[in-house]
Amino acid sequence: MEDTGRWAIAGGSVFEEWIGYARAVVDGDRVYVSGTTGFDYAAMTISDDVVEQAEQCLRNIEAALDEAGCTLADVVRVRYLLSAREDFEPCWPVLRRCFGEVRPAATMQVCGLADPRMRIEIEVDARRGSGGKPRGGG
Repeated sequence: MEDTGRWAIAGGSVFEEWIGYARAVVDGDRVYVSGTTGFDYAAMTISDDVVEQAEQCLRNIEAALDEAGCTLADVVRVRYLLSAREDFEPCWPVLRRCFGEVRPAATMQVCGLADPRMRIEIEVDARRGSGGKPRGGG
């Protein structure tokens, strides 16, 4: 893929302005999506349900990836940050639906999140045009 330089993508979250970051940064064929929570940024609301939060995280990430010219199939690395260990397993079906065929490298960490309403935050790195096609003897 042609190198198009470095540029930032805004996601519509007020936190981007308040804190000073971009939803995503595109650098050549690499796309780095910031930790993304389950807020619906248009309404600035967040569900109490961790699975609904995970689904919204992924919708927010998909929007940033789309603007960068790629999809979830181009994700090569994913990081899951959760405020409670027991919240991870209920999210597995949603995560598997998005990444089961792609098989990115992944890490899950339990930590404090910026807002007590947040139960999951997801961060991804992607390579435009990679398409997540498995190779070799997997």
